[in-house]
Parts: sequence; C-alpha cells; structure tokens
Amino acid sequence: MAQFTNQAQLSYNDSVINSNIAVGEILEVISATKTAVGSTYGRDSNVTYVISVVNSGTVPYTNLTVTDNLGVYDFGTTALVPLTYNEGTANYYINGVLQPTPAVTADGTSLVFSGINVPAGGNATIVYEVSTNRFAPLDTDTEITNTATVSGGGITPVTAQATVTAESEPELSVTKSINPVPVTENGTLTYTFVIQNTGNSPVTPDDLAVVTDTFNPTLSDLTVTFNGETLTSPTDYTYNEASGVFSTVAGVITVPAATFTQDPTTGAWITTPGVSTLTITGTV
Repeated sequence: MAQFTNQAQLSYNDSVINSNIAVGEILEVISATKTAVGSTYGRDSNVTYVISVVNSGTVPYTNLTVTDNLGVYDFGTTALVPLTYNEGTANYYINGVLQPTPAVTADGTSLVFSGINVPAGGNATIVYEVSTNRFAPLDTDTEITNTATVSGGGITPVTAQATVTAESEPELSVTKSINPVPVTENGTLTYTFVIQNTGNSPVTPDDLAVVTDTFNPTLSDLTVTFNGETLTSPTDYTYNEASGVFSTVAGVITVPAATFTQDPTTGAWITTPGVSTLTITGTV
C-alpha cells in the first residue's frame, strides 16, 4: 500500500497559513509473488520459476507486462546477467486454467511476458525455466537474486523476488590413461587415474569415495600411489590378482575443491578444478 500526503494554504491580507498535513493511502489491489522450484543451482543447471499475480479488486486488469531481470548484477561499470531463458518453456494460467502462451521477449538482458490478464478476484500464474550461464557465480555462499516486475494497465508497478544459492557439493570426473602403449609381455604397465573436482566442496574421507577397476590382463607386484604417497594393502586398497579386481578403501580418496575466479574483463566465471592422482603400476 502507498501513502500520499497533501497540505493546503490559506492566504489573506499578505498572510499565509498552512493547513495540517493530510495523509491518505492507496490500496493496491495487484500483488505478486515469485518462487523458485528448488533452492539451489549448479553449473549449466535449470531453475524453474513461478510468478503469481493476484487481483484482490473488483475490476479485471488486462494487458499487463511481467518483466524478469534474470538476476542481473553490477560488475564494475557494466551489468552481468547470470540466467538465460529456456525458449518454449513458458506456461500461463488464469485461475489455474492453462492459457495460450503469452508473447515472450528474451533479448539476453531481460525476459518480458506481455498481454497478461488478471480477472477480478482472481490470479494469473506464469511458470518458466531458465538455465545458469557463464556469469552465474559458483563459489560457496554465492547466490542469484531474481526480480520480476508487474506493470501496465494503470497500476503502480509491483515487484517480487526469489533467491537461489549455489550448490555446495563436489562434482567429480575421472580420466584413466595407460603407459606405455604398447607394453611388452611380462613388462611393466602403469594406470593413471586423474580425478577432477569442479564443485565448490572438497571430497573428504567422510565422503567415502572409492576407485574400483578390473584389470584385464591382470597385474602382479602392484605399486600404488595417491598424490605421490605410497598406499599399502589392505589398509589403503584391496586387490585380487586372480580376478584383477582392484578397489581403494572407502575414504582414502580425497579431492580438493575447485577454485573460482571472475575474468576482470568479461566477468565470466573461470573454474580451476581440484585434482588428485591415483597411480597403479604392475607387471603384465
């Protein structure tokens, strides 16, 4: 609700008298809420938003515009937009009944839904999906606050916000290589496993990470290292020479979190993965 004030003047015989200040209030009948389906986001992940516009008055409102700022934030002298609209995902409801898709304008800097109608005593709902892009911060305790503005139809613009936070978890990948290629019979063969973490949380012993593999051909006389430190069996790993099945003991594998830096020119976030290396050498 918006307040307004008014004061009158009375002048006579070169005198001016001010009245009291009268205070009035405009009852806004259009309200809006914005909700994110899910409270977190990750790299290149999708976020679904729901905007609800409620008309508590007795007169319908037509041809309203709903503008989404896609989480824009300041970066130096420019502005960065961390969300991208997923084309064709918008659904529009009036009092819970699906309507034809409204006009949607997405120019990369904002998202606009046009021609939104809200019946008297009713509501309109817009559901749509966006995805995070290279300007979305991924470090721990970072977030995206997204604002929607309802305007047009003679109403005072109404805003609604929703905030999502960056997921706090590891994000692992593993690459395996063999050296040498080819290897001679009864020769020495080395498997190298490079484990990368592009998430903002480290892998700790509590995560109980395990690397398993079945060597074919099987290896004998194993030497195993992790990040340059020698592992021993059965404390750190197990190996069945008959079947070739190898497995680290749960909790031995740890991987540091990634680090995140923002390009000072473009504002794009750059991810430097945390890396751990497991090396297994044996005789073929």
